[in-house]
Amino acid sequence: MGARRASKDTGSAKHTGADSDRRIGRRALLIGGTVAAAGTAVLARDQLARLWWRAPGVEKPRKEGEVDYAGARWVAASSANWRMADRPDDYGIDMVIIHVTQGSFASAVKAFQDPGHQAAAHYIVRQDGHVTQMIRELDVAYHAGNRDYNERSVGIEHEGFVDRPQDLTAEMYEASARLTARVCARYDIPVDREHIIGHVEVPGTDHTDPGPHWDWDRYMELVKKARTAVA
Repeated sequence: MGARRASKDTGSAKHTGADSDRRIGRRALLIGGTVAAAGTAVLARDQLARLWWRAPGVEKPRKEGEVDYAGARWVAASSANWRMADRPDDYGIDMVIIHVTQGSFASAVKAFQDPGHQAAAHYIVRQDGHVTQMIRELDVAYHAGNRDYNERSVGIEHEGFVDRPQDLTAEMYEASARLTARVCARYDIPVDREHIIGHVEVPGTDHTDPGPHWDWDRYMELVKKARTAVA
């Protein structure tokens, strides 16, 4: 997860390379790209469409405290741990990435609110099934340790430790499956293991979560059932 401990098994642990250019040259990119397109037609129209919202003073309308998943509680992550976007218009969303926090719910929230942590996920699911949203789905969360996967995914943390199967409660599985089913429905994501993956499956990661005790067969059946109910 975001809360990096001594173990490398933490889900969206602190990292420095995945989004290292997140604050570099955004305004210059927009200005330079626009001029190039106007003068030489090098940039395609869809590329410009992905950049329009980055202009100073232009942002998609937002409401403070608004959540994307009904029933979730909003607790804002530090703005240093995510990047403003306009998904799925600028980056298509085609994955859900499953994490385990390697710590308590409270420690995960604290880490995601720490501007020096450099990582956070969109959601945290507690062991009792409570869902907290910390980053809007339209924004890019730094949770996967891979820039491309961050831009294409929604990250969901789960309270617990990868070496403690008792932490993976029935309430957590069921609540997370409903959340994932709703995300899949919203972005037309196939409910399969190519599109719902663990952090360990992200290219370049050094993490093992959600770990060997995460029951993928059970989880996927719950997601499919919930997805049918959503439909």
